[in-house]
Amino acid sequence: MKICIIGGTGHIGTNLVRMLVKERCEISLIARGINAVFENQKIKFFKKAYDNSSSEWERIFDEIKPEIIIDILGTYAPVVYETGKRFCRHFILCGSIWMFGEPKIVPTPEITQATCIFPGYAKRYAEMQQIKQQAKKDGIIFTAIMPPNICGPGKIPLDCYGNRSIENHIKHKNGKPVALPEPGQTLIGPCDAEDVAKGFYLAVMQPENAADEIFNVGAKYAITVKNFVETYGKIYNIEIPVEWFSWKEYSEKINPSPGANFHFKAHMCPDISKISKKLAYHPEYSPEETMERAVNWMKKQNML
Repeated sequence: MKICIIGGTGHIGTNLVRMLVKERCEISLIARGINAVFENQKIKFFKKAYDNSSSEWERIFDEIKPEIIIDILGTYAPVVYETGKRFCRHFILCGSIWMFGEPKIVPTPEITQATCIFPGYAKRYAEMQQIKQQAKKDGIIFTAIMPPNICGPGKIPLDCYGNRSIENHIKHKNGKPVALPEPGQTLIGPCDAEDVAKGFYLAVMQPENAADEIFNVGAKYAITVKNFVETYGKIYNIEIPVEWFSWKEYSEKINPSPGANFHFKAHMCPDISKISKKLAYHPEYSPEETMERAVNWMKKQNML
């Protein structure tokens, strides 16, 4: 199989490539830079800015002639699809559970819950639906993979401030108090990047079962905000005190950024029953395990 992965040197992509090279796939990666981890692999690299230049995409796809296109970045998915569909028989797109909007159902299935408050995600979700419909008309298999909060080695994990900050993790390590909205029962679903990549891998290997589907991926369960803080306390071997505030005070004065405070407002607990049934998806890591893996990675990188 000729597979083109856009964003293949990132957090999800590096794990996915490791899985696909074992299947003797002919892999081409399109990325802004080259990750040294793949230097000794038989992989073709194409260095390219991720943009909507159709002529550049056409030139690269003419050379690769990909049978499968995996767009992990997703921002310019419409132009990627249109320029690659001459060769493509399976288009796989990465989304996010946040695209469904604030959950009304928990665990959250792969259906719209409410209007997504994040313009970028809302735009990509609308484009995903359009590509899904067009692919069906074009006779191309379409699959979307919707991860929750991505964790694990390779990227700074979500902290208790709703960001991905080394400075904040150093505060956690030193037992500094964190401010959070009461009562701390919102669910957070850290999912290891390896388990996210597994969803893409299974879709590649079982195209008939993945056809015309949007799949959630995630851990077997999610943890509460309170458990989230306690887990970091156990990992760093220190108590992290919590100062509780009403949602109004927290969101208006303490942490007014929606991109940060939404982690503690909306449940992030994906329903993974569909991908488990159709593709035999079984996540390897629990939320606590992937958080510890991420912290251990930061330590090995001398970030802490």
